[in-house]
Amino acid sequence: MAEEKIALPSVWTTAKPFINGGASGMLATCVIQPIDMIKVRIQLGQGSAVSVTTNMLKNEGFGAFYKGLSAGLLRQATYTTARLGSFKMLTAKASLANEGKPLPLYQKALCGLTAGAIGACVGSPADLALIRMQADNTLPLAQRRNYTNAFHALYRISADEGVLALWKGCGPTVVRAMALNMGMLASYDQSAEYMRDNLGLGETSTVVGASAVSGFCAAACSLPFDYVKTQIQKMQPDAQGKYPYTGSLDCAMQTLKAGGPLKFYTGFPVYCVRIAPHVMMTWIFLNQITKYQKKIGM
Repeated sequence: MAEEKIALPSVWTTAKPFINGGASGMLATCVIQPIDMIKVRIQLGQGSAVSVTTNMLKNEGFGAFYKGLSAGLLRQATYTTARLGSFKMLTAKASLANEGKPLPLYQKALCGLTAGAIGACVGSPADLALIRMQADNTLPLAQRRNYTNAFHALYRISADEGVLALWKGCGPTVVRAMALNMGMLASYDQSAEYMRDNLGLGETSTVVGASAVSGFCAAACSLPFDYVKTQIQKMQPDAQGKYPYTGSLDCAMQTLKAGGPLKFYTGFPVYCVRIAPHVMMTWIFLNQITKYQKKIGM
């Protein structure tokens, strides 16, 4: 019995950053899901944010904005749980190796890159299900997959295309996640340290300010990779069974040739509006969860 009492706190200490990270990401997704849906429709060429919103309300109803929510929550339960938990563990290990001194920005960036790759590998199946569910209504009736929820999507993909198809587009997903998390995680820690130690801001101002910086950096770093990832994941074969792109690099080169570098930033205002608030809310929810746990002695 004594051994169990000693072991439990150690298990909770290890699991806490993962559980807190996943919970904060899921709460943020519930708020941001409609903006994410609009962003995907813009990237699929359905028009501006205003026209997409108007057409969705008129033709599909308000519920269309939350299509794919189950996949979004599953994605956060896997991807954000893994990336935020991994980042906390990696920075803790790096801090110990650095004798407790604040980590330089490049070390935080490396931790962010690694955490992003881990999270993306874990969350790629849910991300694929989310993209397909959000894009389904843009397809001709004969090509729609009509997934009812995230688990149905995962089952159908596995049954129809094979288990490995769940990691279709995993390459660009991992690269995009590495870029996003390098921008998000490293900039948050660095900004929080600067605002707290150099500007003397209070806890609330520091969290909100650092979250805003983190959100912008995450959006700016990740949108080109997000664009390629979306194109790869939603592509379908033509009548001869040939896909429009052979891979991520081919997609990037065709996009660059057809539309130039700015094509990768299609929908940037909406993407930034979607990414930045989600990042901000994730950090704010994480801060509140951590504060509450300290209050009750967890």
